[in-house]
Amino acid sequence: MSEHEISRTDAQAWIAGNDAPEKRVLNIGFMALTDAASVIVAATQGFAEKYGLTLNLQRQASWATLRDKLLSGELDAAHSLYGLIYGVQLGLSGAPATDMAVLMGLNHNGQSINLSPALQAAGVCTGDALAQRAHQAGARLTFAQTFPTGTHAMWLYYWLASQGIHPLKDVDSVVVPPPQMLAHLKARRIDGFCVGEPWSAQAVDEQMGCTLATSQSIWADHPEKVLGCTRAFVEQNPNTARALIMAILEASRFIDESEENKRSTAQLISGGDYVDAPLSAIQPRFLGQYQDGLGHAWLDGSPLRFHAGGQVNMPYLSDAIWFMTQFRRWGLLRDDPDYLGIARQVQQLELYRQAATALAIQVPDEMRSSQLLDGKYWDGSDPAGYARSFELHALTDAPVSAHQESR
Repeated sequence: MSEHEISRTDAQAWIAGNDAPEKRVLNIGFMALTDAASVIVAATQGFAEKYGLTLNLQRQASWATLRDKLLSGELDAAHSLYGLIYGVQLGLSGAPATDMAVLMGLNHNGQSINLSPALQAAGVCTGDALAQRAHQAGARLTFAQTFPTGTHAMWLYYWLASQGIHPLKDVDSVVVPPPQMLAHLKARRIDGFCVGEPWSAQAVDEQMGCTLATSQSIWADHPEKVLGCTRAFVEQNPNTARALIMAILEASRFIDESEENKRSTAQLISGGDYVDAPLSAIQPRFLGQYQDGLGHAWLDGSPLRFHAGGQVNMPYLSDAIWFMTQFRRWGLLRDDPDYLGIARQVQQLELYRQAATALAIQVPDEMRSSQLLDGKYWDGSDPAGYARSFELHALTDAPVSAHQESR
């Protein structure tokens, strides 16, 4: 990492007296993914120390394992899927319903849907061609995502549905941990996958198929990973939680400050203790430089972002509510929950505001609006109506095999 100065003046108020962290040594879980970068930087480059914290990073083998360790208390907090936190909150994730907390957003964008070499060789390189193949008798396809209620499942389902492919009836869905995607592809167990980087880029680099869609093409600047924990941890350690938010906010701001910082961060996270992947698979898409394996290359207009002046890190109520509408759409929820009430319980808005204000980082509105690739407009104002607006939302009950978890 490049040298940088960390002023300790403002931090003193947060590490002494009544604001001192209740717990100073934390076990922080993460998955081997590019978008864990801000957590890794905070733990290793002095940002956590500034707030009186020591972060022990613990890489996890699967999202299910990370979930279990969060619930057992073995992990204090974690780089987490948005949908994992809300799946646990609502009792949908294969674990007992538990009150959870989202401390902040960690990134926007940066996930991809890839197809296998066999499909690419057969000329299945567009959504239309994939829909034709998916609807052929005897040609049932299998797609992998990373967790039953996770973001990758929701991006995959949303994109397939936008192409006229019912993700629970026309194809099979299986759960595969991110670092195992390429092995499953090579073994021809799956026909495609949705996952975070660098695994999509590495598949293209190794000529193991093509990138058919990026998640930001589904929803530009979409919510992705969050800093998650149990609500009990926040209630028992509010000063620690605030200090942790501040440390990772500073790390996020540092990464997005310059291309030099992004390059040094990519180099750091490529190491064997972190993402453990070639820099050549991490750095280009980290910088927004894409090539899809089909001869197309571009500089993405909505690249992986960690801060963007605080726009990334706000725990928006509308982002949380959107994931619950998709749980409703796909039958994971049988009835409409109290969308706004649950989001207000989970999203730790007051702690985030305190942390961001202390760092002179702008705090956006609690709700934000977006238009997704199918033209639907989302602003969080009518979640029940939004969920009912999808033609497929009542066509529920995926096969049990689609919801098995790989540990």
